[in-house]
Amino acid sequence: MPNDPISRCVELILQSKNTVVLTGAGISTNAGIPDFRGPQGLYTSRLYDAEKVFDIAYFLKDPKPFYEFAHDFIAIESKILPTPTHLALAHLEGAGKIKAVITQNIDGLHQKSGSQKILDMHGNFLTSHCLRCRKAYDYHELKSMVLQHVIPHCSCRGIIKPDIVFFGEDVKYYHQALELAQSADLFFVIGTSCVVYPAASLPQFVPGKIVIVNNSKIDLNMYNVILEIESDIDVFFKGVMDAL
Repeated sequence: MPNDPISRCVELILQSKNTVVLTGAGISTNAGIPDFRGPQGLYTSRLYDAEKVFDIAYFLKDPKPFYEFAHDFIAIESKILPTPTHLALAHLEGAGKIKAVITQNIDGLHQKSGSQKILDMHGNFLTSHCLRCRKAYDYHELKSMVLQHVIPHCSCRGIIKPDIVFFGEDVKYYHQALELAQSADLFFVIGTSCVVYPAASLPQFVPGKIVIVNNSKIDLNMYNVILEIESDIDVFFKGVMDAL
């Protein structure tokens, strides 16, 4: 059995018949998107009031705080590129070594990287809907309105809301994600501290081996965590891809 983490990780990937990946904000920090709970994140910097930005009840009353945040995000979105880890996961999926990526992120970088089977439990900005008539809008339509500092409204005068999950709303694809976790013989936890539920509950349903790769230590207290990497995520996955 290899002693160094990269060789051990490669061995596990090659042996696996059913690998599933769970990702969080830490996978995107090297792309220039601060972890919401990190030192420069939304919840610590107080640049925005998180209680207003992502609360569905507040959004229905006053969508302005959310769209102030959305303007700043959309303004830099085109400059944000997938990290080496995003690209590695897409490559491994294309090679038949990853069955699916479950993500808590709303940044769309897994889609940009070329991953196909993505369960974005918190949604994303790629599609939007009118809350009154349910008319669908694509990302470019929303972007055009937001960058003009206009709160997007439909022709029926209803508010347009991106298909992201706010506090007070149910997450997407939970049952599918749970089924994937329950069938995984290898489960990666990448860039998430596993504190946001229900996504954080998924590892406990995994019958197979669990590998954690994160910038800081996570303590899942689970017997089947057989490899825990505390390092720069991109450096580690560059090493894995070179070894493969």
